[in-house]
Amino acid sequence: MLGFLVLVGLIVVIVVWLVGMYNGLVGLRNAVKNAWSQIDVQLKRRHDLIPNLVETAKGYMKHERETLQAITDARSRAMGAGTVGEKAQAESALSGAISKFMLVVENYPDLKANQNFLALQEELTSTENKIAFSRQAYNDAVMTYNNKTQMFPSNIIAGMFNFQASEFFQVEDAAERKTPKVDFS
Repeated sequence: MLGFLVLVGLIVVIVVWLVGMYNGLVGLRNAVKNAWSQIDVQLKRRHDLIPNLVETAKGYMKHERETLQAITDARSRAMGAGTVGEKAQAESALSGAISKFMLVVENYPDLKANQNFLALQEELTSTENKIAFSRQAYNDAVMTYNNKTQMFPSNIIAGMFNFQASEFFQVEDAAERKTPKVDFS
């Protein structure tokens, strides 16, 4: 009888341990999703700011149609990207277009002095900082989740319940890692 109770107790401990491991994996996967949604909120904010910035600049930059169109096109591609990797690539291209736009703005002192433009510029800078912070939090959550899904013994549970590794939100090259410069003082 004692042997049977020990066996039942051992089975209960193993089941509780497995359930705890499974729940931990679910919690980490949800943390990754939450971190991604934080990035998505900031990217949407960035995408919403860009048309206002372009509209404000249009009045001053009548001969810079290509630059303005490049930002609009890059924004459209970024908004249409599906996977994390596609979004990272499209957002890098958008950052490059914004950087080029900000360099061109240097040639328009009246635009640089426009209060509306300055307010949008400050908002964009703030949003870029929030994106960077959110990206870091997302990548930290992905690393923790991926470690859990790939390390023994949780990798067994992860494999049994099809927990897939998540993709990091990485900027492609060093030049694209720079935040667009939006300070015109």
